[in-house]
Amino acid sequence: MTFRRKLLVIFALTVFISVATVAIIVSVLARRAFEKADDERTAALVAQFQHEFNRRGEEITARVAAIAASDAATRISYAFSRGDKDYAPFLGDARTIADNQQLDFLEFVDGQGTIISSAQWPAKFGYPDASLPLSQPPQNAFLKKEDLPDGEALGLFSIRRVEAGEGHDEAYVVGGSRLDKQFISGLELPAGMRAMFYENFNRGFSPQSLIDPSGSSQDPQKIASFVQHVLEQKQESTTLIHWTSNPAEDETLHAIPLRGLDNQIAGLLLVGSSRRQYVELRQQIRSATLFAGGAGLLLAILLSGWAAARVTRPVEQLAQAAREVALGNWDTRVNVHSSGEIAELADTFNHMTHELLEQREHLVRVERIAAWKELARRLAHELKNPLFPLQLTVENLVRARQQTPEQFDEIFHESSTTLLAEIANLKAIISRFSEFSRMPQPQFHSLQINDLVRDVVKLVRAQLQGPDRAAIECTMQLADTGEIAGDPELLHRVLSNLVLNAMDAMPQAGRLTLLTHAQENSVSVEVQDTGTGLTPEECARLFTPYYTSKGHGTGLGLAIVQSIVSDHGGTVSVRSGPAQGTTFTVVLPRNLDKLREQRNENQV
Repeated sequence: MTFRRKLLVIFALTVFISVATVAIIVSVLARRAFEKADDERTAALVAQFQHEFNRRGEEITARVAAIAASDAATRISYAFSRGDKDYAPFLGDARTIADNQQLDFLEFVDGQGTIISSAQWPAKFGYPDASLPLSQPPQNAFLKKEDLPDGEALGLFSIRRVEAGEGHDEAYVVGGSRLDKQFISGLELPAGMRAMFYENFNRGFSPQSLIDPSGSSQDPQKIASFVQHVLEQKQESTTLIHWTSNPAEDETLHAIPLRGLDNQIAGLLLVGSSRRQYVELRQQIRSATLFAGGAGLLLAILLSGWAAARVTRPVEQLAQAAREVALGNWDTRVNVHSSGEIAELADTFNHMTHELLEQREHLVRVERIAAWKELARRLAHELKNPLFPLQLTVENLVRARQQTPEQFDEIFHESSTTLLAEIANLKAIISRFSEFSRMPQPQFHSLQINDLVRDVVKLVRAQLQGPDRAAIECTMQLADTGEIAGDPELLHRVLSNLVLNAMDAMPQAGRLTLLTHAQENSVSVEVQDTGTGLTPEECARLFTPYYTSKGHGTGLGLAIVQSIVSDHGGTVSVRSGPAQGTTFTVVLPRNLDKLREQRNENQV
């Protein structure tokens, strides 16, 4: 990845992380603020309901107390205390008095709980009502389930004893009002909130027991499990109800149990708070985040472009200059007009290339001197070996001149033979030295490297199975390498040298393997043997002129191989280890462009 793209990625990630972090923080804070406001509004609504509940209870208690102190209640109590059990005269009294006092429920009962007159169920006279706590009537209003001719209802009741004086049987007035839509509608609800009431009459959830003044059309069954959970746990609880697939229709539902005289849950106050405002706020935050993120990415692109102009372009120039230096153009200079660290880096690079150029020239001079010294030392060593026998031979001739003619002729014949052999040796040394110093430049021709391999194997095949040495097995694994451009004679010489070296490394028999491989822009030849192998030190010095690991040879063969391969633009390497055999790998570029250039020059 380029530096410019890295800058773009860094800027984009910075903007994305910043915007995402802010969006998450704002969303969390908004959710917490909404939940806090929702809790506060729910608490206020519950407090309002409790206040209204207490107020209505006090009002009902006052009305029931007034009825208990009225002449009508005293008359009913007096009539029953005389033993007159005729209920007919009092059938309509409870209904009339209830209408006057604006009560939904009103009953006159005796001390045993037998109904004397009932406003809500006139035909119920003479029946006992065991649910009334007449032994210890509560002072405050209480919730109670009331049976009606058409079903059941939940009401807020109060009980008061009729004060008829001594000598009269006890009588009680039981009155109350229904908890219905009118009661719930009297609550002042904040925007986005609603109140419902659930009458706990049945064991299971009943949609008919849910009182919803808002007239909402949502499916009541969606809150069935929540209502059952609250009734079982008998404590306040809150849940989130998904009415539809639209999150804006979600509602936070808070349930408050309401208990009756027996401490059983008579009903539930359900307070619903719409999450529409929160969902809309969250959508607005998301839209703002997307807008900010898009603007941030655009800003990141602009900043990365600006940074590229100020930073990456000089860096790219430096990288290009470094590649030029790597290709051998050591006099490359970088002209950077920036300031600061980039300019300092460019100056340092230019100073470095200047120093490298001077050091290269110095090293070239030193290497040339060292090379000539090494060649002179090697040549002197090679020449000194035959000169010593020549000196001894001449001294023998001088001493033999003093002998008899017969002895002189014999010594002269032997000495002349020695002189001629050593002179031939000197001529061979000088010829090899001259050959190494005057390697011819390759003449490029189109050729098949596999054909060269086959020719070399054909040339040495007789030596592989020679009578004076152990047999060597030779195998070839040749791939379809295609054509390359090279000098056939020089490359034939390279392969011959490598094959002969491999054979010399296996005096006790072995296996010689030649392989070719094809790449897109090059071909390679491997020469493998199963000989004794070489040490790492020997591998490092193997291509040094006049270095040899064999008992015979001049040490120039592999140096000539490396020179020829280098002139072709290729490389030669060795891979070996003690008792692991040796593998020489020659990699040659196809050089087809050089072949075309050479042909164009010949045509001109």
